[in-house]
Amino acid sequence: MFEKVNQIAQEVTAFAVNTKEQLEQFRILYTGRKGQIADLFDDIKNIPPEQRKAYGQEVNKLKEQALTKFSEAQEQLTETNPSSAPDIDFSLPPVPNTLGTRHPLSAVKAEIIRIFERLGFNLSEGPEIEDDWHNFTALNFPENHPARDMQDTFFVEGDKLLRTHTSSVQVRVMEHEQPPIRTLSPGRVYRNEAISARAHCVFHQIEGLFIDENVSFADLKQTLYYFVQEMFGKETQIRFRPSFFPFTEPSAEIDISCLICKGEGCNICKQTGWVEIGGSGMVDPEVLKNCRIDPEKYSGFAFGMGIERITMLKYQIKDLRLFTENDIRFLRQFESL
Repeated sequence: MFEKVNQIAQEVTAFAVNTKEQLEQFRILYTGRKGQIADLFDDIKNIPPEQRKAYGQEVNKLKEQALTKFSEAQEQLTETNPSSAPDIDFSLPPVPNTLGTRHPLSAVKAEIIRIFERLGFNLSEGPEIEDDWHNFTALNFPENHPARDMQDTFFVEGDKLLRTHTSSVQVRVMEHEQPPIRTLSPGRVYRNEAISARAHCVFHQIEGLFIDENVSFADLKQTLYYFVQEMFGKETQIRFRPSFFPFTEPSAEIDISCLICKGEGCNICKQTGWVEIGGSGMVDPEVLKNCRIDPEKYSGFAFGMGIERITMLKYQIKDLRLFTENDIRFLRQFESL
C-alpha cells in the first residue's frame, strides 16, 4: 500500500498543469471526492493496525501536496490568462447614479395642502379600514343608500369596510374637537369601480371641513375660487352645479374649464369643455347632531376632490391608469417636481 502512495505522489509531481482543462483533470484525478487520494483513505481499513498511523500520515502528506499544487496552478492560470478577467472597457465613462423622483400625485397633494394651509386649514388623518358608523351612518347615509351596496363598497368583515371617502376622517375630527374646526383630510380611498382612463378602484381624495358660527355658502364659494385660481391660474373658470349628497344641504358639484382641450371637448371632459373636480356643500344639520355639535349655534361647509383628477388637469394627463402602472418613461417626465 505504501508503494501505491509513493506512485501517486510521483504522478502528482509530474503532472503538467498549463491549461484550465488540465487543472480540471488534475482535480478529478487527485483532489476530488472520487479521486485516487480519496481511494487511499478508503484503503485504511485494509492496513494492519500497527501500520495505520504511518500510512495515514503518508496519505495526508500526499493530500496536502496535491492541494498545494492545485491552488498554485489555479492562481497562476488566473493571473496569466487574460480571458479569465472580466470583459470591461475601463475607458468608458462611469454610469451616473439614478435617483428617484417625487411621484406627481405626491407633488400635487403637497401643493393642495400648501394652498389650504394659507387659509388656516390643518391636516387630519384616519384609518383606511373603517366601520359603518364613520363611513356611512354618521354622514346621514340611509340604510338603503346605493353606496352601501357591494357594487360600490369593498366590505372586509361585518361592518368593517375599506373607506369610500375621507369624510370618515372629518367625522372623527368632529367627534373629538369642538368648533371652530378647519381641517383638511387627504388619503387613499377605495370603490368597486371599473378601471378606465377616468376611474380606478383605488384613488386619492382630499377633503376640507370648516365649522364655526355664521359660516355660509358664500364662504365655501370664495374658498374654492381661491383654490382654483392658485392651483390652475387666474384665467381658469369655475362653476357650481346643484347636486345632492347625503351629508350636505345644499350641495353642489364643482366644475372648472378643461385645461387639456381648452374647452373644445376631449375624452376627459366628455366633449363638454368642463371637468368636474369635486363636490361641496353646507354640512347637513343631522351630521352635526350625530357628531354632538349644536346645529343651532354652528354651521359649516365641506368639500372633496380627487387628487388624480387635479393632477391630470394640471399636467394634461389623459389616462388616470398611468399613475399606478409605474412606467419609468412616464415618471421621468416629473423629475423637476
